Amino acid sequence: MTSYCEYIRDHPEDTLHKAYHDTQYGFPLAEDAALFERLILEINQAGLSWTLILKRAPEFQRAYDGFDVDAVAAYGEADTARLLADAGIIRNRLKVRAAIENARRIQDLRSEYGSFKGWLDDHHPRSLEEWVKLFKANFRFVGGEIVKEFLMSTGYLPGAHDTDCPIYREIARLNPPWMR
Repeated sequence: MTSYCEYIRDHPEDTLHKAYHDTQYGFPLAEDAALFERLILEINQAGLSWTLILKRAPEFQRAYDGFDVDAVAAYGEADTARLLADAGIIRNRLKVRAAIENARRIQDLRSEYGSFKGWLDDHHPRSLEEWVKLFKANFRFVGGEIVKEFLMSTGYLPGAHDTDCPIYREIARLNPPWMR
């Protein structure tokens, strides 16, 4: 019999997590905006619940211009103040500044790798410890758990789903980076 991952199996009433589990978590991403979004959401989850982040994801999308890397990289002090006053997102100065600076760093990576995905692909495969070191050298407000969840949620590290989960098989058909 096919079984979902433990959390989804044990919390059938949690439709928010189930939707994320079934359609986003572990699925490979290719676009810079989607990868940047996941990185920013993971950074904002630090110290908070993923449920809160999932509930506020549409507000983050609105507040950060659809996670357009170039738009966010161009943010100045007025945008920082706007974000810090926006009750729809997490109003943490360090996290807001990290989002803006990380957009700028992705722009820099594009000059050599063509895209954020190009940078990730060029450094794949690596151990989690190597990834964490690389992320810390290139981005702000990234620690071991943030990097691990970002990489698992975007298909660069295994572990997003139990092997008997039907979503695991669906993702495996997409040949995510961790399978290569």
